[in-house]
Amino acid sequence: MRPAQLERVTVAEAADRYVELVRARTLTGALSPATAEVYARDVATLVDLAGGERVLDDLTGQDIDAILLAFARKPDGRRTHAADGTTPGQSPSSQARFRRSVSALFKHALLAGWVQLDPMTVSTVTARQRGGLRPERRALTREQAQGLIGAARTLEEAPQQGRRDQRMESRDALIVLLLSTMGPRVSELVRANVEDFYTNDGVRYWRIFGKGGRTRDVPLPQAVAEALDAYLDRGRPLVADRAAGGPDGKALLLSWRGRRLARGAVQGVIDRVQARVEPAQRRSVTPHGLRHTTATHLLADAVDMDAVRRVLGHSDLSTLGRYRDELPGELEVAMRIHPLLREPKRGG
Repeated sequence: MRPAQLERVTVAEAADRYVELVRARTLTGALSPATAEVYARDVATLVDLAGGERVLDDLTGQDIDAILLAFARKPDGRRTHAADGTTPGQSPSSQARFRRSVSALFKHALLAGWVQLDPMTVSTVTARQRGGLRPERRALTREQAQGLIGAARTLEEAPQQGRRDQRMESRDALIVLLLSTMGPRVSELVRANVEDFYTNDGVRYWRIFGKGGRTRDVPLPQAVAEALDAYLDRGRPLVADRAAGGPDGKALLLSWRGRRLARGAVQGVIDRVQARVEPAQRRSVTPHGLRHTTATHLLADAVDMDAVRRVLGHSDLSTLGRYRDELPGELEVAMRIHPLLREPKRGG
């Protein structure tokens, strides 16, 4: 129920109160800390673009349009420079995420009595179509994915370099295999603990703690289970004593210093393994791109959609559409093996 009286709070004050509420929701498991920080970052950007001293209720639909366009033009430091030397703006997915964050704030503001009307309802600016998704966030082709996985599985055979207690090849192999074949969010990967992996009836499972406090138990492919065992037997023990007794003692993935692996370090792991892939099969990819890779190839191989949804940890089947990328030649294959044109089986 909306309050009877309007409270004319500034944009900055509304942002502070809203972010405090969002972070409180992480304590109940309603939001993951990573999601809460995304909201906080987007709301801080809104304050910068709108002006912190403006009254929130004074913002109109035109103001929101201007803010969304200004955000779209903001340079994205994660993206490479364009041919003309300029830095590309925000990707369509980043624009859509920012819009969702701003919309969530205004929905709360309407209920809290900070605004009379939600200006998002009259905003006309939308993100560009998904075709603008940067290449490294798209799925690898089957050949590219197999090249990356092959390089990961032979990492421990590489010539010995550096100190023995700083060699993390078995860990890096496990990271790439988990990302490529099971598609976890990078936050789920680095948050994993050793105790989250268990065996039931001879099958290894990973209990993944996902968004919104939801958990899912996903079986590991045999090759991934073997990589996990190799890391737990030969890799992690080299640095585990540095983490023992500390806050990171239970972490699955450790740095050579014995600390829980940071989110930002995962991209470096992928890049190091990619450097061992044959140039013809090599393509830059992010952890999120490997999540797309998992979804795309499972769906292309006719794996049940609900099973893929459960592997990725989505609550809704419709979300899968955003993770399914087009593969070269797939339409030709589909038409070549059209089920209505196959020769009928002859009876005995």
